[in-house]
Amino acid sequence: MAKASNLTRTDLDSSFESQLSVSSRTSNRSLRVAEKERRKNQIGDPFVLALKYFSEVEAGTACAGNDVLERNLVLVERVGLSRGLPPEAISVMLDYAMSLRMGGVTCVRVLKFLIPATVVPQEAVVRAVSWLCVGKIAISTQVLFLRWVLTVFDMIDSKDHLRAIYGFIFSFVTEENLSPYICHLLYLLTRRESVRPFRVRKLLDLQTKMGRQPFLLHLLSLYKVFYPELVTLALPSRMRSGFKNHNSTWKVALCAVQKRNRGQVSSDISLPLGLKDKTNFRKRKFHHLELPSLSSSIQSNSSSSRSRKVFSLEQLHSFPQLLDNLHCIELPSQMGSLLGSSLALCYLDYVQDDSAFLRLNFWLGHALHEEFLYCSRDGSSGSSSEALHFLNRLLSTQHFLQEGFSSTEGFLYKFLNVWDGSLLRPQILGLLSDIPVVPSSCISQLLFEPLMQLFFTSTLFFKCSVIDCLNNMLLKWLTWHSVYALEDGLDISLNSHTPMNMTLSGFMDSVMELVRFVGRLATVGLQLEGCHSLLLSFILDFYETVCDMFLKYGLPLVVMPPAGVFYPALFATDPVSVDRLSYIMYRYKTNLTSAKCQQQETKQAFHISRQTCQEFNHYLLFMVSCLWNSKMFLPGMAIEVDQELLALSKVPEPWTSFDLNHHPAFLGCALDFHLKCWPERKDIDFNSIKVPQSYYFFRFFCVMYVH
Repeated sequence: MAKASNLTRTDLDSSFESQLSVSSRTSNRSLRVAEKERRKNQIGDPFVLALKYFSEVEAGTACAGNDVLERNLVLVERVGLSRGLPPEAISVMLDYAMSLRMGGVTCVRVLKFLIPATVVPQEAVVRAVSWLCVGKIAISTQVLFLRWVLTVFDMIDSKDHLRAIYGFIFSFVTEENLSPYICHLLYLLTRRESVRPFRVRKLLDLQTKMGRQPFLLHLLSLYKVFYPELVTLALPSRMRSGFKNHNSTWKVALCAVQKRNRGQVSSDISLPLGLKDKTNFRKRKFHHLELPSLSSSIQSNSSSSRSRKVFSLEQLHSFPQLLDNLHCIELPSQMGSLLGSSLALCYLDYVQDDSAFLRLNFWLGHALHEEFLYCSRDGSSGSSSEALHFLNRLLSTQHFLQEGFSSTEGFLYKFLNVWDGSLLRPQILGLLSDIPVVPSSCISQLLFEPLMQLFFTSTLFFKCSVIDCLNNMLLKWLTWHSVYALEDGLDISLNSHTPMNMTLSGFMDSVMELVRFVGRLATVGLQLEGCHSLLLSFILDFYETVCDMFLKYGLPLVVMPPAGVFYPALFATDPVSVDRLSYIMYRYKTNLTSAKCQQQETKQAFHISRQTCQEFNHYLLFMVSCLWNSKMFLPGMAIEVDQELLALSKVPEPWTSFDLNHHPAFLGCALDFHLKCWPERKDIDFNSIKVPQSYYFFRFFCVMYVH
């Protein structure tokens, strides 16, 4: 029985193995049949046949009357403009076009429909660049090719080999027609090791020959970031955009291809493009406000990433992971993607890479200008929410980095001239409060004039928002000064990535101009709004900052509020405003006293002007005489009224109308105090409060009443 059992088990095992073998052979046969069928279909695919034609066509083949050429061109063009071309098709068609096998006419046509579906092989771009040295390609065609490279630059799978031929590309910078595009391409490819003294000299010679062209200045500014000692040319601290947008030929097709392939093609590199519906209020082709996804400039399967340890930002998911890979992180291909990742911003803030900030400023400036300056709008809610999200993200980024971007600053100076004061008001004013110190020589033209026009023609709420914005701006300027200013002269950068040297006197002039400007706005604003208590509250917020500039922020400057602010606050009908004015005057006294003592002790402190002291003494004397001594409207006071006019008013003892127990702001307080002290009295006599033993308690009661 045992033997029979063993035989049965053996037979079962052999039968099972034979079944597995048959199944395996059947599966392999199915795979071979499927592969064979796929190859058969591919061989019969007209698109594949067209690519084969362009890869094998011989140089010198006639193109006039060539029906085969036209049929294949139309086929590839249709695919390129509808679905985009795969990487192998990009390589074939780009090599065919740049080699001029069938003349320059077909080259231009091919470049115009060379729309990538996913990525562009860098080897194809390198081979195409090598064709430029042949000398057969027309200058206009070379310009078109360079524009195409700049358009698809972020879609190139790797940049290592392009950077390896940096010197070859640089040799074309002397071509006058190519120079703007070559400088732009070099700007994108430049790294520290790319900067050489002879290249700096060449650019300086070109600058002498061609003038101060923006594209040359921008490339020189990048070189100066890496090696300041090589670039001795004085570059302006604020330059308009030196590189134009060259993608007008391909942007509609790129946008359509990406929209069609969205959800179908998973690519690590994606341009921030998107075609919006025609009902959208921005008549634009690009989706600039969409933050691109994080993707490394070197792909994980490239030879460079395999040869050295590279950690891409899209693989970063925790702060410990950031610390472990801090020195091998690769910046993304599109710097705008940094705005969407707090960990990426931590890395950017740590490395303090000037070239990274330059790239980010370039992307950010282009997006802001395209979306808010060069587009018409009709109020669609969809795009408003998109812009709101983008600006909120930008604001949170600037608050995280604790500094504003130079591109945002340049955009705001232009946008204020066309802004209606209502579009995205909190975000625009928030960005405005982040701008660094503006030199006093240009602050009026750039900032004050457009704000003044909006302020005087706007609502009460907008006036309050502007005062609050300028208060936040002053706070950030003073905080910057208190943290970074040097004791022996101020000669540092106000924005570490847009350097602007400013002395202490220059900084004080800018602060003085800002405070005086707010004083003018406050004076006229209170007149227009009838001394509204809400507006007065924001104005007093501002002067609470101003009165403590010396002791709290270490700035040797004291600026008194104008009469148009002091007197409306003193005669306000709400007790909070009078109380805050009293506190402001107390802080002014403390700051002036401290500055005077320091000046006498060290003889190195700032000199307090006689006019400032006179203004303070005048305000303080009037305030005490009015509230405490009951000497309002008497001869010799700041406000004098003819005695005959006072008699016509029939107000008994008018000089006591604004003392502490008769002041309109404290009338309710005085009434409440009177009822608590003398509840049995039916007639109310406020003069009884001035009895010495009662007046002390009344002052204490006023303080408790206000607070």
